[in-house]
Amino acid sequence: MNARRLLTPTLLAALLAGCAVGPDYRRPDTALPQAFAEAPAAANTEASRPAAIQQDWWTLFGDATLNELVQKALVYNTDLQAAAARVEEAEGLLREAGAAQWPQVNAELGSSRTQASTVTATPMPAGTPRLRDARRAALTTSFELDLWGRLRRATEAARAQALSTEYARDTVQLSVAGLVAANYLALRAHDAELVVTQESLQSRESALRIAKSRFEGGLASPLDVHQAESALAAAQAQLVTVRQQRALAQNQLGLLTGQPGLAIVAGDLRQLPLPPTPPAGLPSTLLQARPDIRQAEETLASANARIGVARAALFPTVSLTGSLGSESAALSNLFTAAAGTWSLGLGLVAPIFDMGRNQARVDQASAQQKQAVAGYQKAVQTAFREVMDALVNLREAGEGEKAQSLRVDAAKKAQSIAELRYQAGYSAFIDVLDAQRNANDAMLGFIATRQSRLNAAVDLLKSLGGGWQDSQPRSQPAPQAPLAAGG
Repeated sequence: MNARRLLTPTLLAALLAGCAVGPDYRRPDTALPQAFAEAPAAANTEASRPAAIQQDWWTLFGDATLNELVQKALVYNTDLQAAAARVEEAEGLLREAGAAQWPQVNAELGSSRTQASTVTATPMPAGTPRLRDARRAALTTSFELDLWGRLRRATEAARAQALSTEYARDTVQLSVAGLVAANYLALRAHDAELVVTQESLQSRESALRIAKSRFEGGLASPLDVHQAESALAAAQAQLVTVRQQRALAQNQLGLLTGQPGLAIVAGDLRQLPLPPTPPAGLPSTLLQARPDIRQAEETLASANARIGVARAALFPTVSLTGSLGSESAALSNLFTAAAGTWSLGLGLVAPIFDMGRNQARVDQASAQQKQAVAGYQKAVQTAFREVMDALVNLREAGEGEKAQSLRVDAAKKAQSIAELRYQAGYSAFIDVLDAQRNANDAMLGFIATRQSRLNAAVDLLKSLGGGWQDSQPRSQPAPQAPLAAGG
């Protein structure tokens, strides 16, 4: 009967456990542009209109070496390994927070011997032994009744933080893949520059032979020979610089892929195709799949839940305790029926006066939530800016590549004419040097523009989330805006 009277308020309190103080999460409104103002018109071909961005977006470049490098980076990159370890840590914290919602059961086993005093105010009854032995074995339990949702809010915060950590890992993964792609494009650009520089070197060696031949025949001055030698030395110095830059890019790829001493066979940037661009009208909701936006939102959700944890501290804490076991002076009687004991208790601790400490913690949690709101809004706005920047760069680099291609054709023709005119004695050697220099600069300019265009394609794929759309983002969809792109 006594146990029933004790359990009745306990059960009633448990029925109240459905409430949880603190605000429920709601995605904040974010002002988004209705359309990407800088987006160029998309190419009107089916080949340039994929249904969605691939998760392994780097394969769109059709380069086996790049594919292999990215795959190795996703396995061996040390930043990614650290990010994966942080995910494991967050998952452990989530399990810890969830476990707090369940009763804790412990086993106790003890033995003690005490000696009583014979000179206390209350004398010991005659015949009572001064030495007493006690043996105890019991199972004890304690359970906090989550009346105000403190434990549930703590679990909610830990779950959101674990998701935020997972998306942080995905952000690192996207960044690493982008860095590998960018450094690989730089490597291939240097390969192309090596080819151009070696061709320029051959042209200047040929020009030097012609200048020497004309000088020996009395048709040219020593100035022509010295100018040709200077131009040849400049080409040789340029070749050394390009080789150095290629080696540095290769070393960086070795670091990104976790392969020190990596060696990559030469290729040519000009052979890499441009990936297909997203179709016109692509909904801006795709940006919600970006891992950095998801990370910011889960960080906000976690901060939101921590307000509830802080507010719950303003209310009483109710705990249920109990034990079941046996006690005996003699070990031989410890597990007999007569030695059995049990206890059941209900405790309440209510804050009365704390100089405003608990309210200060609520204020801190609210301020942290406001910071997280600003962080989420900035992440969304930054995503839109990055998409528009990538679209502008892709469009302008495409126009620049066309102009550079025309420049290369014209410069090569001018070089050929200048060399023929010099051999025929119709022009000065300085004209040949100028034509060779212009042709070399034009070809290097074309390579740089091509690299910029391919980098813009990488940036666009990254800014659209790199294809991380396999799981659904939180609740409310973001406003939609059509996305157009062109190559």
